[in-house]
Amino acid sequence: MPSIDENQLSVREMREEEAPVVLEMLKDGFKDTENRLILYILTRPMTLLLMAVASSGLRFFLNSFIVALLIPVLLAIVGLKLLLWRSPDLKQIYSYYSIGQRKMWVAVYDKDDICGCVALETTQDPQTVELKRMSVNRWYRRSGVGTHLLKFFENHAKKKGVQSVVLYTSVVTKAATRLYQKCGYKVTGGWNWLGYTIVQEFRKDL
Repeated sequence: MPSIDENQLSVREMREEEAPVVLEMLKDGFKDTENRLILYILTRPMTLLLMAVASSGLRFFLNSFIVALLIPVLLAIVGLKLLLWRSPDLKQIYSYYSIGQRKMWVAVYDKDDICGCVALETTQDPQTVELKRMSVNRWYRRSGVGTHLLKFFENHAKKKGVQSVVLYTSVVTKAATRLYQKCGYKVTGGWNWLGYTIVQEFRKDL
């Protein structure tokens, strides 16, 4: 974690030529979360039970115990990767934010070093906005950039007359969860898989 001077940290709207850099940062952050989330899901008791049942069934058709054990695990990993890669629509981020359809803001250190980003999305409730695409460059994590971006986002939302913020984050992103809770966000829901929460919904009244 670098030691940064907050006086040299600012937030501004992303420029067109910066879109590829921001996209790579988002992909990097998502890949880290994806791997941890897959490991979390695969080690849940219900998942282990289902894979054990599938492995036992395959033993009737395969002579190799190792192959019968590996096939359910590999299929589960591939299925989860396909599901997770579709959910954030990473392939659409570049065009979605770089051609003016939506605004994305970047945290910039020392005038030209992009170290984080965040975007605002409207919701069906005109008084509520969704925090999207918040990511911090791995070299700047735990240095205050995330807090700086979050405060900027909230102030911007207030100026637009918004009354509350909603966001969704994986249960394996412990640092992000601690940041949101520290800044006053409360868990109000989530998405479950086989009875286990994998994504938490946070809300905060501004």
